[in-house]
Amino acid sequence: MVENVIWPAYLDAACSRSEGRRVAEELAVPEPTVDEIAQAVQQVGYDAVIERDATYPREYEPRGRVVVEDAGDATKSDLLGAVAAYLSAIRG
Repeated sequence: MVENVIWPAYLDAACSRSEGRRVAEELAVPEPTVDEIAQAVQQVGYDAVIERDATYPREYEPRGRVVVEDAGDATKSDLLGAVAAYLSAIRG
């Protein structure tokens, strides 16, 4: 089983690329929560597990993370792009 981890910093518009953002700035949203990310992952069609106590290595405050189980053939960048597009649509 392949697991992908999505940290909120990957999708955060306030983060620069060097701070951990992994999507284009146009797709990033301000302060995404693990609940929103998990909802987006489920809408894309994958199972999501929220780990609320996890802290991204480049940050000091725990914001949690979302573990995507069995993402199949989707690459991590494809998964992040789809999740970011869904997040920007529901926030939009």
